[in-house]
Amino acid sequence: MTSSEINWLIMKRRQALGCLLAGVAVPLRGADVPRPAPEMTIPLANGRQIRLSDFKGKVVALEFLLTTCPGCQRCSQTIEKLYKEYGPRGFQPLAVAINDMAQLLVQDYMRQYQITYPVGYASRDAAINFLQHPVMLTLMMPQLVFIDKTGTIRGQYPGTDKFFLDEEKNIRDMLEMLLKETPAGKTSSSGKTVARKKGA
Repeated sequence: MTSSEINWLIMKRRQALGCLLAGVAVPLRGADVPRPAPEMTIPLANGRQIRLSDFKGKVVALEFLLTTCPGCQRCSQTIEKLYKEYGPRGFQPLAVAINDMAQLLVQDYMRQYQITYPVGYASRDAAINFLQHPVMLTLMMPQLVFIDKTGTIRGQYPGTDKFFLDEEKNIRDMLEMLLKETPAGKTSSSGKTVARKKGA
């Protein structure tokens, strides 16, 4: 981040705080769902890079995490369990660590929690931009994003969401729904072309 970007961010936060203290409502736009998933290049600890678009045609669960966060660790382990079950059907999990020096931590994280899917790293700002997260709000971890076969974000859940109260069931339900869908223009097993419902 440049010094001018930092100054702009400080100014915006001060303005928001001033408005809140004055009793003025501050509009905070949340993430749009559904929306096209923006391209994201994820560096891995081994020096390779993967792109989100490499997995178009699969159902992707993308977890933004902190390697030191117990909720993130639990979520990663749940996703790993479901990957073994749903991977052959077209499920591809990915994870992005955003803590400081994450590139030095992801290999130990994968080893400790026996994660076999790709775990990379990125800056907090990259995560905020991808998530359309309001800068004035705390980024609650993990952040779990579901992307359908067409590359559309269909679900996005912060760590404080009730989704995580029964996370295995809720992740499973989301995967079942998205894996059953046939993208528009594709042919179903019956040989019929299936149109995807708007907003589905």
